[in-house]
Amino acid sequence: MIVLFAILFTMELSAGDDNHRPVASSLDSTVISVPLGGNSWVTHAVPDGSEEVTDEGWKGWNDPQAVFSTFVKLRASGTLNISAVVRVPQGNSTIRCSINAVPAVAMVSGTEWKEYPLGGWIIKDTGYVRIDMKGISRSGPFFAEISELRISGSAVGRNSAFVKNNEGNYFYWGRRGPSVHLNFDSSEVGNDAEWFYSEITVPAGNDVTGSYFMANGFKEGYFGIQVNSTTERRVLFSVWSPYRTDDPASVPDDKKILLIKKGKNVHTGEFGNEGSGGQSYLVYPWKSDTTYRFLLHAQPLRDEQTVFTAYFFAPERKQWMLIASFSRPATKTYLTRLHSFLENFEPTTGWITRKALYGNQWIRNTLGEWKPLSVITFTADATAQKGYRLDYEGGSTGTKFFLRNCGFFNQQTLFRTTFSRTVTNPPSIDLLTME
Repeated sequence: MIVLFAILFTMELSAGDDNHRPVASSLDSTVISVPLGGNSWVTHAVPDGSEEVTDEGWKGWNDPQAVFSTFVKLRASGTLNISAVVRVPQGNSTIRCSINAVPAVAMVSGTEWKEYPLGGWIIKDTGYVRIDMKGISRSGPFFAEISELRISGSAVGRNSAFVKNNEGNYFYWGRRGPSVHLNFDSSEVGNDAEWFYSEITVPAGNDVTGSYFMANGFKEGYFGIQVNSTTERRVLFSVWSPYRTDDPASVPDDKKILLIKKGKNVHTGEFGNEGSGGQSYLVYPWKSDTTYRFLLHAQPLRDEQTVFTAYFFAPERKQWMLIASFSRPATKTYLTRLHSFLENFEPTTGWITRKALYGNQWIRNTLGEWKPLSVITFTADATAQKGYRLDYEGGSTGTKFFLRNCGFFNQQTLFRTTFSRTVTNPPSIDLLTME
């Protein structure tokens, strides 16, 4: 844990109040700008509140109960001085900046952007620092608008980690957090994987809104469970079109994914924005601390078509349920590039940790033999590779693999590290009874 002590306590600061500024030493010369559009979240929101983080910074800040939090990873201990670029649309305000519940208070005013010192702290451990801001009082409709924090001190260096800029829309990706992957080694099981079986367990408290726990990934699509809101959860199965575009309307008819069949209450349609293709989902109230089973089938046909079919086993119903079956044109293949992943698709929850256990992965070949997938290689997305977000982890624990991301924890797994799991018994499934 990072231990912090305030240099400034609950002093009232203004831009001209030099007596209350932290005293900079010769080691404190580096000043780094932290853009809030990619590094902040409203971590305590109020019902119907207007507070939000935009690409330009904080907007709509009018409730004293709301908390904006900014996260930066520091590579050294020492002093941390913080100032903010602020404007107040009307009147003047008093705001409080806290690290590890140790506060400093500043008075701000003026409709022009201006830098205000907020306080200074001693950082005793390296790692992620959470900087919390709350409004104390205001004479106008809003406390302030803030576009960036500026940090300096001996704990701050050019290797401090945060989302540096919005090139490539990285404010959005950075606020979502890093995606992490398990890439299965199938070199020992052959190239005729007709069936792919796996299991997922989400530990209690890790079923955060915006999470997609993807179980059975393959070259042409993906299949797993997600948390869409506080009231809705889904089992999701999608297949990409061989025609590459983010606009489903532009896919030619002979490259469209065709629905063959679907299960009861399953919704089907097209998707875009991250490639295009056929999508299906079942609204289902899956639970944490419960193991769910996934089964995927590939059937290559003579006319350069492959039919992909997904089944979901719900222990609450004690039965396999058909999700959907899609035909993919210009494709003749069995299941390849087998993988699992964990991602967050909701930027407002990218500050909250989520974790899942992935276990009992098997393929069944065309001879009817079940073969285990027991070795994985860990990888992560570009947000992690650029060093913008460093809260990612994966590995193995006994019979299962695990993935964890978001939440600004300090553990990391080296990219392309391999892990193995203890192999258990293959699944017992009567495939002839599947719909």
